[in-house]
This record gives sequence, structure tokens and C-alpha cells, in this order.
Amino acid sequence: MKSPLDLTPEEIVKELDKYIVGQEKAKKAVAIALRNRMRRQRLPEELRDEVAPKNIIMIGPTGVGKTEIARRLSKLCGAPFVKVEATKYTEVGYVGRDVESMVRDLVSVSVSMVKSEMQEEVREEAERRAEEALLDLLLPGIKKDNATDVIVPDKVDTREKFREMLRAGKLDNKLVEVSVTNSTMPAIEIFSGTSFEELGLNFGSLGSIFGGKKKKKKVTVKEAREILTNEEMDKLIDMDRVSELAVKRAQEMGIIFLDEIDKIASKDSKVGVDVSREGVQRDILPIVEGSKVNTRYGMVDTSHILFIAAGAFHISKPSDLIPELQGRFPLRVELHALTSEDFKKILTQPKNALIKQYTELLKTEDVELEFTEEAIDKISQVAMEVNSKTENIGARRLHTIMELVLEEISFYAPNMKGQKVTITKEYVEERLKDIEEDRDLARFIL
Repeated sequence: MKSPLDLTPEEIVKELDKYIVGQEKAKKAVAIALRNRMRRQRLPEELRDEVAPKNIIMIGPTGVGKTEIARRLSKLCGAPFVKVEATKYTEVGYVGRDVESMVRDLVSVSVSMVKSEMQEEVREEAERRAEEALLDLLLPGIKKDNATDVIVPDKVDTREKFREMLRAGKLDNKLVEVSVTNSTMPAIEIFSGTSFEELGLNFGSLGSIFGGKKKKKKVTVKEAREILTNEEMDKLIDMDRVSELAVKRAQEMGIIFLDEIDKIASKDSKVGVDVSREGVQRDILPIVEGSKVNTRYGMVDTSHILFIAAGAFHISKPSDLIPELQGRFPLRVELHALTSEDFKKILTQPKNALIKQYTELLKTEDVELEFTEEAIDKISQVAMEVNSKTENIGARRLHTIMELVLEEISFYAPNMKGQKVTITKEYVEERLKDIEEDRDLARFIL
């Protein structure tokens, strides 16, 4: 199987096409950015550090796919990814989150990814150890003989019989007593938007200080197996190695999606809030340029983290950002507003298409749902009209309309087992009739 980092830009775009309709320019831009990361890895070491990522600004209304493109790109290449909102940060000296916290968040995500991967590598050994521990719990009297350090032969058969029953799931509902870490957390007051890391705390240390001792708990064998397996995996993993790899991955492959960057851009920065906005831009600048940020897992160099900024830019424009920050986002791509035809594709084509989602949801109630072509056209048309007459929220409008169309069916589905329901154009019109006739009502409901 081809490694994600070996995908050509064309192949990357094809992968993104499975989930996102249209927006070819944006897809090409991120595909090239991803491919350039692979190219950089192949450069001689002395040149590698000189090649900075080409950060991107996505310009377009809400709900057209800006965040989804970045998120799918990160999943495709297994890169640590965080989405942050520029408006959540404050200038140094003000109360609130400082911009460096976005890098700490990225490293935390990277640690979780690396730890999960390492857990899978040791899972087999952890499951073997967990099975032995479970047998010890089920057969407390049949353990190794202290004097000879071997299991007495007549007890071996019993242990092996229990092992077979355990593997066959015959003991899953039997209760056993296991020792679990008490995860009760203390009541600590934290300022909104402040993380444990920013307070110099972490869950591990808090757990050990406040009630982190083991306590006995009665659980089923099935639950005990999971608890014991997780404990064994943690024992088998070298957390120092996890931290080392996670920091490296965050530095080399990390993607930070900086949303609502247009909200901190301002033409006039004379007094009050505008000064703070410009201050946030100036605080973001060194991180985007490349600086060292101190995290719980060590120092992180941000020089090769890919930054993708996004904003609607209705009132401001990219040129309203401070010149230094503009220069650090050399690529600009505009995402177009969605048309009725785009909405139709969103409803039917992607892997996670809305109609597929609703069809599968109702299938769990043994109700078969089918949409006619005309019904899909009508839903797309209504979404387009409402977006043009009210606030344009892009594809998110489809969620509202679909919920309204399927409200009655979703409510009564448990009483409709075995039935097939066809959603026609007439049914859609009936469900949306009042709202289409009353524009003021549409503003509130859709």
C-alpha cells in the first residue's frame, strides 16, 4: 500500500474529492503543500532547514469546506492537526489564552497519536499479559508455587480449561475484582480558555496528588480484560520515546488551522479593541515565522509547522493584516459560494454524504429510506434560496433543512419497523410549505 507521503498532488486531490465537493483551487494548494513536505524530507540536511512551508490563507464564506479540507488533509497524511480560532487569543498582557497555547495543543494531539500507534504495536503482548492476570483473578488459589516457582501439574489443567472458556467468551459476564486508578479530580477553578498545561498542571500529576491511588472495583470479566490490557499497554510503552517522536512529528508534520483570521484584521488600529487585534497578529507572527515554544514534552520549533489560515473577509481583506504576517502566508486561495448543483452533490456524492447518513441511521430502526431525484433537487434549491435571502452558511444549511424534512419520520421510526419510506418532491414541499411562504419564519427556523 502506498504511503500517504508518497501520494502525488493529483492523488491527494482525488482523496479529498471523496469528502469535499468542488473547491478545486483550495484542494490543489493544500495538495502541493503536502507534497512539498515530502520533497523537503528528501533534500540534503543543510538545505532542508532552509525550506519553509508555504502557508495558505483560504478566503470564503462559512460552510464551503475550508476546515474540512484542512482536517481531511491531516487525516490523509497522519499529521497532528488542531483547529484554533484567532479571536480566542489575546495580546500578551491581557487576560486570556496566549498564542503559544496553539503549539502546546498541537503537541498534545501528536502525543496522543504516537501513543495510540505504539499501543497497537504492543497490544498482542499486553493482551497476553492481561489474560494471565485475569486467570490469576479467576483462580486465586492456582498460582505459581512459591517454593518451586512452577504451577503444580494437577492445577495446570484447571487453568488451561479456564483459559479456553475465557477465550470463548463464556466467562465474559462473571464478576471479578480489579484494582483501578481512582480518577476523581479535584475542584479547581480555571479561567475560561486556560488549559491545565498553561497552569503548569497535567492530569497525570493531579491524579497522583489527588486520589490517584488504586482502588478495588467489581467489574465483568469483559470489562476487566479491557482495563488490564490498557494498563499493560501503558507499562510496555516508553513515554520518553513517545514524547520524543511526538515533538518531532509536530515539528515536521503538524498542521495548525487558524480560523477567523479576518476577525483580527483591521484597517484602522487606533484605539481599544483594534490595538488588541493588531497585538494578537504580532504575537502570532513569531510562531508562524519560526520560534521555540516550551511545552510539557520539551521545546518545539515551529519553523516547519504548516499554518492554514481561513476567514470570510466580508468586511476586512487579507491586505488589512499587518504586512509581516501577510508575507508569511504567501498562498491565497478563494473558495466559491455553493450553488444548488453543489448542494445536490454534497447530499449524494461524498463518502459521508448526508442522505447516506440519514438512510443508515433509520436503517438501525429497520426503516428503509429512499429519496427521489426530484426531492433531492428541491432540498438543494431551498438551501440555495435560503442562503441567498438570509445569512449564507453554506452546506450547514442542508443539515437544518434535512432535519426539518425528516422530523416526523425520525420521531415515529421506532413504530415503523419493516416499512419503506420514499421521500418525494411533494413530501419535501409539504414539510417546508409554511417556511417557504413566510420569509420571516424562514429567518428564524432555517
